[in-house]
Amino acid sequence: MERVLHGIDVSNWQGSVHWGDHADDGVSFAFAKATEGVTYTDKWFDRNWQRMRENWLVCGAYHFARPKGNPADQARHFLRTIQQAGGLRRGDLVALDLESHDDLPADEVAAFARRWCRTVERHTGMRPFIYTHAWFAREGNCAGLGEYPLWIASPGRPKGDPVVPSPWRGWKIHQYENSPLDRNVFHGSREDLTRLGYDPR
Repeated sequence: MERVLHGIDVSNWQGSVHWGDHADDGVSFAFAKATEGVTYTDKWFDRNWQRMRENWLVCGAYHFARPKGNPADQARHFLRTIQQAGGLRRGDLVALDLESHDDLPADEVAAFARRWCRTVERHTGMRPFIYTHAWFAREGNCAGLGEYPLWIASPGRPKGDPVVPSPWRGWKIHQYENSPLDRNVFHGSREDLTRLGYDPR
């Protein structure tokens, strides 16, 4: 029988998160918002990053993309924020939250995302997850991102059965619920998930 890991994702909207309770309830991995654009840092990120680690969750951090800004500067802001919160350890995950086009055409949004991902890849050696919606990808905003693992927001679909938009052929994480909390599943073991994360070698 295939193993399924349960996860959540949080941002400043959740305020103080009781990580011990989530771990006790069977949550195995989590993503916390770290940054947005070039200057914004989520005020809860430091605490979330440390508490996730203390509760033995697979730790993920995400950046909310602002495609009108400079992608390399946004990537560096994101990585600097993680570093200040204690840095990356083996198996940690990173993601780009790509759901706003900032009134730019799709090809410019996709070019922004590719450059952001390449910058993060160059500095960390790992491929970021792309968090997005099927409708957003269908508009062309994710062109050229098919090599990056897909974290798909598909809350209307049964758990583990999301709609997979082009350019992807499969998904890695499915966000199947977003009220009262964003809930996610990953098909596979903890080892399978951390293999997609940071490897200091």
